[in-house]
Amino acid sequence: MKPIKITYWTTTTIVAIMMCYSAYAYIARPEIAQAFHHLGFPDYFRIELAIAKVTGAILLLIPVWPRLKEWAYAGFAIVFISALVAHTASGDPMANRIGPVVFGVLLSVSYLTYHKMVQANSARSV
Repeated sequence: MKPIKITYWTTTTIVAIMMCYSAYAYIARPEIAQAFHHLGFPDYFRIELAIAKVTGAILLLIPVWPRLKEWAYAGFAIVFISALVAHTASGDPMANRIGPVVFGVLLSVSYLTYHKMVQANSARSV
C-alpha cells in the first residue's frame, strides 16, 4: 500500500503544481495571452481556464466527495487532450505537444493509484 500511496501523492502533486503554475502564467504572462490568440482562443477563455485549473488542483489535493474528484480528473483529461489537439491543429512544433502528453500520463497514474487506494481502504473497512 505504501508504494501506491507515494506514487499517488507524487503524481497528484506534480499535476496540481503544474496546473497552478499554468493558471498563474495564463493571467500574468503576456506571451501566454499571445499563445492563446495564436491557437484561436478568445481572451476570456484564458481566464476561465485559469480559474478551472486552480479549482481542479485544489479538488485533487484535498479530501472531497469522490464525485468531485472524478470531475477534476475528467476536466484535466479534457484539458490535456484539447491542448494536444489545439497545438497539433495549429502546426506548433513537437515540443509544444509533448507537455500535454506527459502530464496526461501523470494524471492517468494519479487516477489509477487513487482508485487502488480507495479499493484498499474499502477492503480494510469491511
